[in-house]
Amino acid sequence: MSSIKHKTFQSVPLSVLDLAPINEGSNPKQSFQNSAELAQHVEKWGFNRFWLAEHHNMPGIASSATSVLIGHIAGATNRIRVGSGGIMLPNHATLVIAEQFGTLESLYPGRIDLGLGRAPGTDQATAYALRRTLNSSPEEFPMQVNELEDYFSEKPITHVRAVPGEGLQIPIWLLGSSGFSAQLAAQKGLPFSFASHFAPKNTIPALNLYRDHFKSSETLDKPYAMVGVNVIAADTNERAHWLATSHQQQFLSLRRGEPTQLKPPIDHIDEVWSAEERATVEKSLNARSTIVGDPETVKKGLQDFIEETRADEVIINSQIFHQKDRLRSYEILAEMME
Repeated sequence: MSSIKHKTFQSVPLSVLDLAPINEGSNPKQSFQNSAELAQHVEKWGFNRFWLAEHHNMPGIASSATSVLIGHIAGATNRIRVGSGGIMLPNHATLVIAEQFGTLESLYPGRIDLGLGRAPGTDQATAYALRRTLNSSPEEFPMQVNELEDYFSEKPITHVRAVPGEGLQIPIWLLGSSGFSAQLAAQKGLPFSFASHFAPKNTIPALNLYRDHFKSSETLDKPYAMVGVNVIAADTNERAHWLATSHQQQFLSLRRGEPTQLKPPIDHIDEVWSAEERATVEKSLNARSTIVGDPETVKKGLQDFIEETRADEVIINSQIFHQKDRLRSYEILAEMME
């Protein structure tokens, strides 16, 4: 864990998960500028880390070249930890990830996190395009994690060396939305981050698996769980729920199999979805995974979330269309941390 002392809410550090959203009518360049501005903003307010998620073939998400974007964000900030939430390891040759993160750690020592997932982060056709010269699959994920740890060790077993990378103390996290990575993180004594922000029903079972089966290691002597949640905070409940319609529309487009850029908020969302679609979206974006409201509402919701999950750290995703509203949402959270 970082030695820097950070502001906390209920003694739990808060961090940021950024999908580098591409707004409707905008472009990736503007998305990257917005992400850098957000990172600088949350660093000023004392957030612990800023993670970026790997997705592909998604017109509304610009973080596909995740390692490159991590370098951009780390270069625009001074202290905040920057990392992946996560790198989808089966999409890549393990050596390449070791070299990329070895490079990042060498450029920004003591500030880089490597969060690893085993899902493709995309559809099957795109996964094939990513892996057409690789024979890896999600089932080989534990072996790939072992390979990565070996590349970072001071005395690697393999004859192939990661330069840079070898001998660097880069924190490895395992990410998950089910029990598989929870069990693996427990077995290996690694920190674990759970994607409650889109898999709320699996949250408590996965966290229990992790904590109940945790084995101490050189990395950790006890479990450390960071849990994801969506938060859309505004100065009034009415504005927060209006802003939240962008996130709802994004989920709706995914459910329809027609991903789009992040759409602006709308006044009458019931005009764009059916009753069945509304139920499906609200099942994913329910009170367990998504907190929407004014400062008091968000504070209560976040307190309940922390008490239920017993999270050691909370990582917050805020899919908000207007940049000033996104900055304000994290500012409201920061004011709770004081």
